[in-house]
Amino acid sequence: MTYSLAGLLSDYAAGRLLPTAVVEAAIASAQSCRIEIRAFAEIDALGARLSGAVSDDRYRDRKARVLEGIPVAVKDLFDTAGLATRYGSPAYSENMPSADAEIIRILRKRGATIIGKTTTHEFAWGVTTASDYFGDTLNPWDHGRIPGGSSGGMAAAIAYGTVSAGLGTDTGGSVRIPAALCGVVGFKPTYGLLSTQGVFPLAPSLDHVGVMGRSVGDVEMVASALGIRNDIAPRTSRYRIGIAGKANDLPISSEVQRSLEKAYAVLEPHYDLVEVGELPSFKRGFEAFAGIVLAEGGMVHFSRHDREYVQASYGPETASRLAMAEETTIRTYADSQQVRRVFVHQLDNAMAGLDFLLLPTCPCTAPAVGADQITIGSWNGSIREALMFYTAPFNLAGMPALSLPISRAVADGMPVGLQIAARRGRDNGLLAFASEVEAHLVSARPS
Repeated sequence: MTYSLAGLLSDYAAGRLLPTAVVEAAIASAQSCRIEIRAFAEIDALGARLSGAVSDDRYRDRKARVLEGIPVAVKDLFDTAGLATRYGSPAYSENMPSADAEIIRILRKRGATIIGKTTTHEFAWGVTTASDYFGDTLNPWDHGRIPGGSSGGMAAAIAYGTVSAGLGTDTGGSVRIPAALCGVVGFKPTYGLLSTQGVFPLAPSLDHVGVMGRSVGDVEMVASALGIRNDIAPRTSRYRIGIAGKANDLPISSEVQRSLEKAYAVLEPHYDLVEVGELPSFKRGFEAFAGIVLAEGGMVHFSRHDREYVQASYGPETASRLAMAEETTIRTYADSQQVRRVFVHQLDNAMAGLDFLLLPTCPCTAPAVGADQITIGSWNGSIREALMFYTAPFNLAGMPALSLPISRAVADGMPVGLQIAARRGRDNGLLAFASEVEAHLVSARPS
C-alpha cells in the first residue's frame, strides 16, 4: 500500500477511508514484509487495531489529532511499553519495557498508530542490518543486497510499501545510509532536537533520532508533529549551494557520480551551485568518529554488563568490538574528541558562505549480503567505512542532514541517494529546500 500522509489524512477527514481499514492493510503488509525481507522484529497487531478503532471514533467525533490514524513503524531501538524491544540483540530477546521512549509517547499522543518494530543491526552498531541470530534484513529492490543500517528495517519497510513513514536512529549515518540504499527519504535533525530518552544508546555524543519516509512531505509531516516546525520566512534571493562531488580521500563509483551529475544539471537553473574545494579531511573525521564510538560504546555496555556476559550473550560482531573497546584509553578518547573539535571548526568555516551543501549519501549502491569489503575505483576497504564516509561528518558536527533518492543506477537498477546538509539549527530550511529539490527532480523525469 502506497500513500502520502497528507492524502491519507484528507481521505480520513472526508470519510473516504477508515483508519481501521488502512491499519488492517498495514498489518497484513507488515506480516508479508517480515517473511519476505525480515524487516520487522515485532508486529503489534492487537495494539494497532485498538489504536485504529480509537482513530475511527475521533474522526466521527471531529476530534482528530495531527497524525490521527497514520500507520507508522519504529526502529527496535526505541522502548515501547508492553511490546518486545530487543535492540537487535539476543541478549535482550525477552525484554519488555514498562514505559515508552519519550519520542514514542509524543508520536502516540499525536494520533499515530504503531504497526510494529523494524529491525536494526545489533545495538545499532553496524551498517548492514545483518544478524546471525535473527536473520539478515534484505533490500526490497534486490534480495541479494543489504538494505544498509542500522535503521535498515525501517527503510526496507517503507520501500516495501508497508508504511509511509517511521522513526530510526542515526549515530554515523544509520538513517541516511539505508534511506539511500532503499530509495526513501531519511532525515537526521540537529543534535539534541529530538529526545533520545528511552532509546538504547550507541555513542551518546553522536546519537540522533531521525525520521524516514517515502517523500520529503511525509517526513516533514512527522517532523512537524514532533515539534520541528516549518516556520521559516520566505527567501528573497537564490540559494547558494555548495557541491562536494568528489570529496577527499574516498572516490565515488561511476554510477553514483553519473546520478549526481544528472541531478546537479536539473538543479543548476534554479540555484547558484558552487564547487567546494576546502572541506576538512573526511578520512580524518571518520577515524575520530570511530574512536569516539568505540570509547562511548564501551562505556554504555560495560556499565550494564561484565565482559563474560557480553562474550556469552552478544552477537560475535558486537562482542569483538567491545573487546577492542576494553583497550581504549581516556587519552585515545581525548585525542579523538580534539580531532573532532578541529574537524567541526573546519566544516563550519567551509559551510559559512553556503545555504546548503550537496554530496553523495553513499559512494556506491547497496553492496551484496555477506560482503565485508568493497572496491570503488582504486580504493578498497570495509563496507562500514565506505557507507559511513560521507554521513558521519554531520554526526560529528551535529548538523542536520537528509538523504533524498535521486535516480536508479543504470548498471544495477539500485537506488542512489543525494545528501543535503545544513548548518546547525536550520532544520526547517533544510526540509523546505529538500522539498524543492524533490519537486525539481520529479518534474525532470520522463513521463
